[in-house]
Amino acid sequence: MSTALPQTPAAKDVPPAGELVGRLTAQLSTLARSELKLAQAEVKAKVKPLGTGIGLFAGAAFIAVAALQLLIVVLVLVLHLALSAWLSALIVAVALLVLAGVLALLGKRLVARGTPPVPTRTIESVQRDIATIKGAAHR
Repeated sequence: MSTALPQTPAAKDVPPAGELVGRLTAQLSTLARSELKLAQAEVKAKVKPLGTGIGLFAGAAFIAVAALQLLIVVLVLVLHLALSAWLSALIVAVALLVLAGVLALLGKRLVARGTPPVPTRTIESVQRDIATIKGAAHR
């Protein structure tokens, strides 16, 4: 009984290892460049509407500030119905300064709570892990 051995390609059909590595390097380089170009195109496509949206938000904020200023003028005019003009404007200005002071204090408290932005709990956890690993290594 004769068994047929699988046919292997002749040595002359297989390119040398150096050539195969060269091809692989070139293909990987081409692939990396193509992926980078694709990522750049994707980012550009996403950034354009983002910029437009930010511009629209800025426009809305500008209009909202203008409307708020008009509402402050209306408040002064309403108070002017009962008081003199200068007293009405003074009352509204003091009320706005008090509101600004309260908002500034609240903002300062929140900023102080968030600074420095260091992940202290994570650092402590990593330090405990390192100590545990060192303890286990010395056993």
